Amino acid sequence: MNQTVSIPPHALELARRVITTEAQAVAALADRLNQDFIRAVELILHCRGRVVVSGMGKSGHIARKIAATLASTGTPAFFVHPAEASHGDLGMITADDVLLALSNSGESPELTSILPLIKRNGTRLIAMTGKPDSTLARQADVHLDASVAEEACPLGLAPTSSTTAALALGDALAIALLDTRGFSAEDFAFSHPGGSLGRRLLVRVSDIMHSGDRLPRSAPQQLLSEALLEMSRKGLGMTAVVDEHERLLGIFTDGDLRRAFENIVDIHATQVRDVMTAQPATIGADRLAAEALQLLEQKKINGLLVVDENNRLVGALNMHDLLRAGIV
Repeated sequence: MNQTVSIPPHALELARRVITTEAQAVAALADRLNQDFIRAVELILHCRGRVVVSGMGKSGHIARKIAATLASTGTPAFFVHPAEASHGDLGMITADDVLLALSNSGESPELTSILPLIKRNGTRLIAMTGKPDSTLARQADVHLDASVAEEACPLGLAPTSSTTAALALGDALAIALLDTRGFSAEDFAFSHPGGSLGRRLLVRVSDIMHSGDRLPRSAPQQLLSEALLEMSRKGLGMTAVVDEHERLLGIFTDGDLRRAFENIVDIHATQVRDVMTAQPATIGADRLAAEALQLLEQKKINGLLVVDENNRLVGALNMHDLLRAGIV
């Protein structure tokens, strides 16, 4: 039989205290940042190999996340489990690498036991600990102080504030490196091609636009009834109006059709140029699809024409194309 567990009345207050304690621990890091942080950034920037991040237990989980953040923001990095390092994985670490070792106590035996080998190998060491006088901190080329006043755990046992502080310090290191390298949003997208962010940053208008025979176009002197047939055939809810040289003159959309009917226009006697919208919104084929979405939202329209530098029509797209491409 399942036992009913009653939630203590102070649960919310405890939760708030945990968040406040961890927030204070992170805020205190900012006041302690000094030239050691700059030295760590320089050490990694001049590294000819990769950043190897390592840690045991909860520090190991934080180390994995820091390695992933570094790798996705322009600093090649990977995680090595310190216990596995002494059983063969130490061969992954070269003299060209920088080892970023995390340990709140600075005395994790799995890390301290491989220090002589790291030193003999010539690998530079950055230690992130909560104890500046610890073995790991003293042996490091650079020590990053991640100490906290107290853990958020009421027992003072579970790593809480200390792991949050280490994570924040790792993020600060990654972002400082990102900024120094001039790492761009497009660089970030190339590291994340499978996600929605990658699609938004990498897909260009030329990748999703309709072109060639799929592109709806009408001559200005064509009757409105002919323009409607072109719109129906191409299924974009619009047709571009172009001259004999494919230069864009205007656009006729479903909205223009509604307005024409409101004015009781004869579709068999009216030329499309008389009811088109002149100087419509356009975009270049090399622009990002995300920019096309922004333009559609700003103009509150559903379709967009694509032109070259001479205002010649080269394509068209609508909101459905952006949806299919995963941009929306």
